[in-house]
Amino acid sequence: MSLSCELLAVSVGLPRSVVHNGKTFETGIYKEPVEGPIRARELGLEGDGQADLSAHGGIHKAVYAYSFAHVKWWARELERDDLGFGTFGENFSIDALDEKQVHIGDVFRCGGVLLQVTQPRSPCFKLAMKLELPTLPKRFLASGRTGFYLSVLEPGEVRAGDRMERVTTDSAAVSVHAVHRLAHFERQDREGLRRAVAVQALAPEWRDSLRALLPED
Repeated sequence: MSLSCELLAVSVGLPRSVVHNGKTFETGIYKEPVEGPIRARELGLEGDGQADLSAHGGIHKAVYAYSFAHVKWWARELERDDLGFGTFGENFSIDALDEKQVHIGDVFRCGGVLLQVTQPRSPCFKLAMKLELPTLPKRFLASGRTGFYLSVLEPGEVRAGDRMERVTTDSAAVSVHAVHRLAHFERQDREGLRRAVAVQALAPEWRDSLRALLPED
């Protein structure tokens, strides 16, 4: 099934020191849109970086994509007018792709880059800190508007205005939304868990977490 969207913006940012609740820590959640082409490599976009490499970055989280339709929804939900490209730490701001349409293992061509969907996003406290909303991570999870991470299968250049076109879909067809629900809200769904852990493109960290929810045979 064909699926495509426009890449509205590409945002990057290097880690910076932030003081929050009297503590100083490094974070790479602050992203800003860039003009012109930018190169995507196996470990992410040129000019982008993560502070906590145990939780962020790596080949399975090289690029984070988030629908700008979600950003607009959050703007209404939170009654804020300061939400724009990169607000949620996303690299790719896409015009509209629903997590129920996108599957783990789907491969997309965007500009000169080939990417594969690997996992949903689970937010950490840094998102709450950035937007000064302590309850935001919990609300983010409940909304199902998670976005998704991608690995870079073929490096190349990408820029705002490119089309993001799905070129193949995994035969297991387990959606990003379904994996998110299994991890956080439907942990008793044994059949769903088995289907999810069988998807080869699922990031190992997520596969191990979901497998641990299954009873031993």
